Amino acid sequence: MLIDAHAHLNRYDKLTDKALDEIENYKIFTISNSMDLQSYKENQEIGEKCRYALPTFGIHPWVAHEYVHKLIEIDDYIGKSPMLGELGLDYHFVKDTSLYPAQRKLFEYFIVRAAEQNKIVNLHTKGAEEDILKLLEKYDIKRAIIHWYSGPLGILKKFIDIGYYFTIGVEILFTEHIRKIARNIPDDLLLTETDNPGGYEWLAGTTGMPGALQEVVLELAQLRKIEYEECENMIQRNFERLIEGDGAVNDFYSKVKNERKI
Repeated sequence: MLIDAHAHLNRYDKLTDKALDEIENYKIFTISNSMDLQSYKENQEIGEKCRYALPTFGIHPWVAHEYVHKLIEIDDYIGKSPMLGELGLDYHFVKDTSLYPAQRKLFEYFIVRAAEQNKIVNLHTKGAEEDILKLLEKYDIKRAIIHWYSGPLGILKKFIDIGYYFTIGVEILFTEHIRKIARNIPDDLLLTETDNPGGYEWLAGTTGMPGALQEVVLELAQLRKIEYEECENMIQRNFERLIEGDGAVNDFYSKVKNERKI
C-alpha cells in the first residue's frame, strides 16, 4: 500500500471526487493535514467519504497569529484528533518577524499537548529547523514526521539521531537538493508524501494529483538502486512502525489494511 504521509485533500475543490477516486484506485493511505479549524472540518467530511483518508487537526504557522488567542477553542479538537498536523514554525516564507512570537507560542502549545497525549506530530519546519528541534527535545517528543525537509544537513542529522521520520515528496522529481537529502535519510526513517494539490502545483504550475506519489516512490527506488515494489513495501513498513501501539491511528490504518485483503 502506498503511503502519503502529508497531503491536503480539502484543497482539491472541484477535483475532490477525482482525487479520491485516484486514492481508491491506487490504494494510497493518506494523512490529510489541516491548516486551520475550517480545513479540519472539511477534511473530516472527506474522511467520511474516503476510507483511505485520515483527517488530522493542526494550525499552520502561516495562520498561527489568528489562533494564538483561541487556545481554549481549539483544545477540544487537539484532544480528538488522532494525530496533530500540520503545525510548526516558518521563518522563510513568513517575512514579518513580528508574527514569529505567535508562531512559537502556538506551536509550543501543540507540542505540550502532543507530549501529554502521546500523539504523532506532522511538522512544517521551513527556516526554523533549529528552534523546532529545541522544542521537540524540551518536551521529549518521541514521534514526529518532518514534512518536506529542505534545511541544513547538520540539523537533519540531529533529527535523524533522535529517530524522527521524514517525508520525501514531489520536489525529488525537480531538484538535486532534495535528492541529496533523500540519500541522507536512513531507509528505516523514510516516508513519502505529495503535499498535493499544492505541492506539485508550486513546482510545476499544474494541480498535483494523488497518483504523483508513484513517481516519488519510483525516484526513491532508483536513488536507492532497489525495485519499485521493494521501496513501496519499505515505506509501508516504516509507517507501520511509526504508528505501532498508537490506538487511534493504528486502529484506523489496520481497518483499511484488512479491508484490502477481503
